[in-house]
Amino acid sequence: MSAWQASLVSLGLAWGGMLALALAMDRHCEQFSGLREVPGARRRWLRWAGALLLGAVALPCQQAWGGSVGVVACLGFWSVGAVATVALLSAWPRWAARVAVLAGLGAVAALALAGVRQEGARYETITVGRGTVEAHVTAIGTLQPRRYVDVGAQVSGQVTRLHVQPGTEVKKGQLLVEIDPSVQQASVDGGRAALAGLRAQLAEQHAQHQLASQQHGRQQRLAQGGATRLEDVEVAQATLASAVARIDHLQAQIAQTQATLKADEARLGYTRIYAPMAGTVVSLEAREGQTLNATYQTPTILRIADLSAMTVWTEVSEADVRRVKPGMAVYFTTLGSHEEAAPRRWTGRVRQVLPAPPGGDGKGSGMAAPAATKAVAYTVLFDVDNSDGELMPQMTAQARFITAQAQDVIAVPLTALTALTAPASAPVQPHTHTARVLPADGRVQERAVQVGVRSRHLAEVRQGLQEGEQLVTGERSDDSGPPRFQW
Repeated sequence: MSAWQASLVSLGLAWGGMLALALAMDRHCEQFSGLREVPGARRRWLRWAGALLLGAVALPCQQAWGGSVGVVACLGFWSVGAVATVALLSAWPRWAARVAVLAGLGAVAALALAGVRQEGARYETITVGRGTVEAHVTAIGTLQPRRYVDVGAQVSGQVTRLHVQPGTEVKKGQLLVEIDPSVQQASVDGGRAALAGLRAQLAEQHAQHQLASQQHGRQQRLAQGGATRLEDVEVAQATLASAVARIDHLQAQIAQTQATLKADEARLGYTRIYAPMAGTVVSLEAREGQTLNATYQTPTILRIADLSAMTVWTEVSEADVRRVKPGMAVYFTTLGSHEEAAPRRWTGRVRQVLPAPPGGDGKGSGMAAPAATKAVAYTVLFDVDNSDGELMPQMTAQARFITAQAQDVIAVPLTALTALTAPASAPVQPHTHTARVLPADGRVQERAVQVGVRSRHLAEVRQGLQEGEQLVTGERSDDSGPPRFQW
């Protein structure tokens, strides 16, 4: 019964009940029939009829608005019926009485018809069976290669040759890019020429050192015989020491030039870029003829990734992240897979739950506090095999982290269960619900059931229901036919 139907029925019952009680009074009976006193039998009959009609007002109110609101509505309809009865009896006593009688009889008939329909209600049931119930945490993620490397240029220059394109499979050590080596080659040639000049000077200085050594030895022998001056001996000694110092100086210059040449040769080698790992070129940022500037930072040329294993970066809400643990089983599907007859699932296990949400600076107390109205999401990582190459970088993954699972158990819809509540003085056991069962005799039975694992739609029943029983999921009137709108 709808709200407006219940209002009409309640108003008719209240009006008829108040009229019956009014006609049981002598002064109102005189207005209606002209009799100064109501006969005793009629008085008792009118009082009983009025009480029954007023009591019947509670039935449609309870059915339409429930317990607490229904009581208030019932009192309201009594008041409206009393006011209408007094007002209309004062103005048009005979017509008001007849209309009220008809309203009361019509309301009683409508209430009886509603009761018949209620009794003829047909229950919608399902057969209790077994299935798998899975509790999970849902999240949206993005696929990234498990291993990848950004290849950049360590020297400035013009790109003269690109040996790869996006999608090219490369091996470790394979030539990827060539950069114009003119500047670096000139530096190497200059360094090699400078090194050759220093080595020539060193050879010359070795000869000078040999001569100085011979002169110093001759002066030492002459001095022993007293045939030379002390001054000449000291000059020869100084000349020898100077020759040794010049040799050391040239050797230091040679070492410096060799180091510079080695760096120049390394930079020359950087003009030919080789693959640091085997994989697939997934992106290319440079073009042939483009000039690269590596003065202040290393410009990225391309990215090589190993697509045989992927990592899913998911964002889990702060309300659910505590339920996600490392090692937990997880599966995901990609966008568009739901349109397939048998959507493919990729499985894996949680590798890591990052301790801070994306964007945090990780400096403890110095971390900026998020806005109070903004939901915080934490990053959860897990790996998945991609040996068949079906997954591609940047794909969107609809992940489900399995927090609990029960297989081959009695599973029923959650809509068929009602949570059992009790006062604080007599608490009920957790996970206790009630369910309605329809036996063969057609009389609905209400049972207490214990549930275990719950998903968004199903619940595991551990106690209270047996496989094969008919579980009531709803009601429908026999003559109502199919509902006009189906959701």
